[in-house]
Amino acid sequence: MEHGVPEGSIFRKRRVELPGFFRPTKEWDLLVMVEGNLLASVEFKSQVGPSFGNNFNNRTEEALGSATDLWTAYREGAFLESARPWLGYFILLEEAPGSTRPVAVKEPHFKVFEEFRKTSYARRYELFCHKLVRERFYDAACLILSEPKRGIKGAHREPSAELAFSSFVASVIGKTQAFLKIRGR
Repeated sequence: MEHGVPEGSIFRKRRVELPGFFRPTKEWDLLVMVEGNLLASVEFKSQVGPSFGNNFNNRTEEALGSATDLWTAYREGAFLESARPWLGYFILLEEAPGSTRPVAVKEPHFKVFEEFRKTSYARRYELFCHKLVRERFYDAACLILSEPKRGIKGAHREPSAELAFSSFVASVIGKTQAFLKIRGR
């Protein structure tokens, strides 16, 4: 709103459904709709132990599936005349021994990529978020690590400048300002 988007154009908790291509609809965590145009969509996720391995796999599959569904629906005209929307992925991960110690990989048939060897789930999330952006599934991603007790008071760590909250916000603000300038606002 500080950058010109009317408050009534920002949707959280209600009216957050978008059409999909592989499914009828998907509920996003935050939508920005301006003058009938989908400007931005954000997926917020968090993960708290103890099952970091299963949850990591579920989160990666969800994020890739949601992005693939949205971009295919966009290509097929589901969002009418909207310009390419901005898509963001935000994850808050518990910083705990289970998320920060190296984890073994299983290779019964083929070798995994080297960057996954001797990595923690926190590092795997970092790699994942970088790849989401570099492969253009998402326009920006944010990874925040926080301990439960200190996190309540706002203490957190950002393992990568590229995935920092300030970078995430700057990206969506840039998209917003460009859109509004084109619209003469």
